[in-house]
This record gives sequence, structure tokens and C-alpha cells, in this order.
Amino acid sequence: MQRDVAALLDGGIAGCIGTATMSAVMMAARKAGLLGRQPPELIVEKALTAVGVHRHETTQDALAVAMHFGFGASMGALFGLSRGRSRLPLGPAFSGLLFGSLVWAVSYKGWLPGLSIMPQPEYDKPGRPQTMIFAHWVYGWTLGRSLGAVAGARRMFLDGI
Repeated sequence: MQRDVAALLDGGIAGCIGTATMSAVMMAARKAGLLGRQPPELIVEKALTAVGVHRHETTQDALAVAMHFGFGASMGALFGLSRGRSRLPLGPAFSGLLFGSLVWAVSYKGWLPGLSIMPQPEYDKPGRPQTMIFAHWVYGWTLGRSLGAVAGARRMFLDGI
């Protein structure tokens, strides 16, 4: 149980690191004109509209950032737990790439179109699907590569207490 809690914590922190790198890709893609409005913004806008809250751009932007990092940390925690329990002989970076692909597929081919938040990738704005799969690969690769470093740092910190 204690090992699972540590794996969840380490994965959550690594997920935040992965989300930061993913966000950098998304911001660059937006500046290059490949992304348009970012998916976290669209998700928050749809959620606020659904509960009858009027848009306020600054609040909506802050909520989108918080939601994106919260989702990234949650998925990272799930990855950390699954890596701790997995017996698959895959390296951390490759495991992360696969996990990032899975998160993209479940989100962009599943719940986002299912909730009418975004269209299926094949009907989306040109450039956005490719950008988002690449961003999820960056997330997953970073998540996988940073998980061990986060776990090591946590152990060093706890040993020093």
C-alpha cells in the first residue's frame, strides 16, 4: 500500500512535468497557427456553459491551466501506479510514449467527441490533431523519463529527514 501511494505521488509530480513540456509544444503550435484555441480552453468553456456560468476570459484561462495540470497529474499518477505494478519489459520512455498515445486516443477519439466538446480528429481544424498527438507523445515521453528521477529525489529527501 505504501509503495502504491509513493507510485501515485511520483507519477503525479512527473505528470505535472510532462504537462509543462506538453504545454510548451501547444503554445508553440498555437503561435505557428496549427492549433487555434487550445483543447483545455474548449473543455473549460463547455463546462462553464453547461453549469450556466458566464465567461470571464482571465478566469477561464486560469481554470484551463489548472484543469490541464490536474488532468496531467492524474494521468501521471495512474501511469506511476501502472508502472509500479507492470511486469512489461518496456523502458520508461517507450512506456510513456504508449501511455501518451492511449491518453490521446481515449480523449480525442472518446470522451471529448462523446460529450460534444470537440469533433473527432478527422473532422477537426487542420493541424490540430497532428499537433495534439505529438504533444501527447511529448507528455508521455517526459512522463516516462522523469518518473524515475522524481522517485529518486523523493527517496533522497525522505532519507535526509
